[in-house]
Amino acid sequence: MRLRRYAIADRSMAPVLEPGDYVIAIRTVSEWLRGDVAIVTHPHRPGFELVKRVVGLPDDHLVISGGSISVDGVPLMEPWAHGRTHPDGEWRLGAELFLLGDQRGASAADSRSIGPLPVGLVRWRVVGRYWPRHRIGWV
Repeated sequence: MRLRRYAIADRSMAPVLEPGDYVIAIRTVSEWLRGDVAIVTHPHRPGFELVKRVVGLPDDHLVISGGSISVDGVPLMEPWAHGRTHPDGEWRLGAELFLLGDQRGASAADSRSIGPLPVGLVRWRVVGRYWPRHRIGWV
């Protein structure tokens, strides 16, 4: 199957994705881009899926310090992020992606707590919202 429908259940990606939104995701075989919205199975809770933003790409060096993120020494511009990013930390990615919720304070399970995820485990890219009707559009 190349398409899946998902219901958004929490506020970790608000305002882009709100509880009650229904989205379409496509199975991804191409490369990920920074800013893509991904759906991934939680690595420690089989069957529990997360929707998060791709912030770090393979071979990136990410540093979270003072509430901001830098990638390879360059501050990351994140027009989608709401709130400061904590806690401080540093990650050197291999063949992995670093995923964060847009609502940094409301995102309990992302790469800050579960770690970067192997690229091969991140298979679904959110491409659009089809419900509610007044929010239909590309993501």
